[in-house]
Amino acid sequence: MYEAILIAGFGGQGVLSTGQLLAYAGMLEGKHVSWIPSYGPEMRGGTANCGVTISDSPISSPVVSEPTSLIVMNRPSLEKFEESVVPGGLLLVNSSLIDIKATRKDIRVYYIPANELAEELGDARVAGNVILGALLELTGVVSLDAVEKSLREVLPAHRHKLIPLNRRALETGAALVRRSTAVRAG
Repeated sequence: MYEAILIAGFGGQGVLSTGQLLAYAGMLEGKHVSWIPSYGPEMRGGTANCGVTISDSPISSPVVSEPTSLIVMNRPSLEKFEESVVPGGLLLVNSSLIDIKATRKDIRVYYIPANELAEELGDARVAGNVILGALLELTGVVSLDAVEKSLREVLPAHRHKLIPLNRRALETGAALVRRSTAVRAG
């Protein structure tokens, strides 16, 4: 198993912490992992992305230049990174904030209304975990239980009361892609 995941959006969307969750979950499952963040100088609203590699074998390079899976949380990220996905790869688009469609026909594309679903759950801040739940369901890269355990490492102690909400967000994203092909294109 080898998954090279790029997660991209703007600062404040939880892009980097979503990547941390994946990396911690992979470590908990005894896999080889790498996590490399990249962000602009702005505190909020600037560009942010991270590459996460999870593998059963040692990772030769932690740089994710040709992702097998791409999560894009905003339109500039879709426009910038869509072409980098390997043929046959996976693209998850936050359709709440992205008003255009992907152009590639050689990848699997899912449109996830992550922000709307997060708001229905009661907190827009869990949008990243909604789309992460979809990734987990579609790839099986790590288990949802391992991600939930990882929340204790990524979230500060005073935010641990939000773990049940984050679990529901993960489950919501997973259920969406499991039950519906309506969100799928390509």
